[in-house]
Formats: sequence, C-alpha cells, structure tokens
Amino acid sequence: MKDNTLGNRIFNAVNYSLLILVSCVAIIPFIYILAISFATPQEVAKGGLLLFPSEFTLGAYQYIFSTDTMTRGLLVSIYITVLGTFVNLLFTSLMAYPLARPNLRGRRFLMLMILITMLFSGGMIPTYFVVKAFGMINTYWSLIIPTAISAFNLIVLKNFFQQIPDSLEDSAKIDGCNDLGILFRIVLPLSMPAMATFGLFYAVGHWNTFFNAVMYINDSEKFPVQIILRQIVLLSQDQIGDSTSQQDPTDYMPQTIRMAAIVVATIPILLIYPFLQKHFAKGVMLGSVKG
Repeated sequence: MKDNTLGNRIFNAVNYSLLILVSCVAIIPFIYILAISFATPQEVAKGGLLLFPSEFTLGAYQYIFSTDTMTRGLLVSIYITVLGTFVNLLFTSLMAYPLARPNLRGRRFLMLMILITMLFSGGMIPTYFVVKAFGMINTYWSLIIPTAISAFNLIVLKNFFQQIPDSLEDSAKIDGCNDLGILFRIVLPLSMPAMATFGLFYAVGHWNTFFNAVMYINDSEKFPVQIILRQIVLLSQDQIGDSTSQQDPTDYMPQTIRMAAIVVATIPILLIYPFLQKHFAKGVMLGSVKG
C-alpha cells in the first residue's frame, strides 16, 4: 500500500522525468552524428540541429570504404581487441586467484605493490624505454602487454574469487586436481559474470586505444581504427586513405565523412554490449563486496 501513496507517485513521476531527460541529453548527440552521416551535403550545409535527414544517402560511407584504409583499421582493432582481451583476462585471473588464497606467502606485500600502482606510475618516457627495450616498438604487443593487468579489475576479481566456497576447491584437491586445474575447471566457470564484465571493460579499452598507438606504432599499415578516425577528423578530405579515391572529394562535405567515420568506429564495440549486459551489474556487484 505504501507504494500507492501520493508522495511515492510524485517521487516516481519526477524520477522518471529526470531519467528520460538525462537519457535524451545523452542520446541526442549520437542521433545527430548518425543523421549527419546519412544526410546530403546540401542539407548539412543549411546548418542547424539535424536529427532526421529528409534524404538519405550512403555517399559518405562509400567514400570512406573507397580505399582499404578504414577496413584495414577495423581489422587491426578487432585483432588487438580480441587478442588483448584474452591476454588481459588470462593474466588477471592467474594473478587474482593466488592472491585470493589467504595462505599465500607475501600476500600483503603483493597487494601493497598493486595498490601503489593505482596511485603512481612510471611515467610516459620510462614506459616508452621499457617497451623499446623489449623490442615491442611498432608491434601489436606494445598495445597489449603494457596494459595486460588493470589493478582495479584485479582487486575486484580477487574479491570475487574469495566468495567461492572453499569446499569446492577441497573436493577438487581430493580428486587429484592441482591449482591450475581448480582455476580453469572450477573457479573460472563459476566466475563467468565477473569475467564477462571485465572482458567488456578490457575490450572497450583496447578498441579505443589511441595514445599508445600514436607512441608505439610507426607503420601506417598497423594503425588501429582510432588513428584512422583521427586522420579523417584532422586532415582534409583529399588526404583520406592511402591511395587516391576514384570518387570526387568535392561531392561530399568533410563533416559528413567525419560523422560516418565516427559511426563506423563506434558501432562494432557498441554491438557487443547487449550480449554482456545481463552479466554486467551482477559481475561488478558480486566482486565489489569483500567476503
């Protein structure tokens, strides 16, 4: 009965109104970008807020894919995202599991070292020298290894592992299973919500990688899609791509080309979220409470 009181109805109405307003404020820029990418240059030239073009055209997208630059950038980003996310989850779980064991020697010292990395870093130049010393300059590993483990994700995943009953691990040890077997056969299958959540975090980070790619990648053939997007946004439209397009650049406005490039660079990673959304809140909340 309390839910039907006047005060609760007013609160719900105000709450929903604010949520709808905030949602509109957040989604309108995406709608604007999408509309500009499909609009004709003449309609864009009129200016103003365009949310639904009167005439749809794929000219900007045809121009972007008239060379293999954008396609190659997408393939590079997909490769880095898939491989990098796998490395991230593997290294993070391999480090989080022993730290979740209370009988690990030096556990407090290791946790202290991990916490220090959340407050201080070696700096950009020392990190570059380390990457160069290991021969990773101009390789994809330079975008994966330096960010192989996130200290925050490691701590949350460790807390998640601590909530798994010890009786399951004891039963596995009685059956002759070693520590790695327990991790991969028992702990990780029970931790799919957390693994899916942090996999999404890591994947988004790799897909949006930009600064590290600028620092470590010199070969234009290895540029991820975010670098291609930067070139499209900053350079004039006759410089887009590695080769001369057969289309006339004057047929399209730079703004429509830029918006189309943003859409192409955003959609792939955006499509992953619905498949992991059901694990998202559960995975974070289960690992955020210390057991």
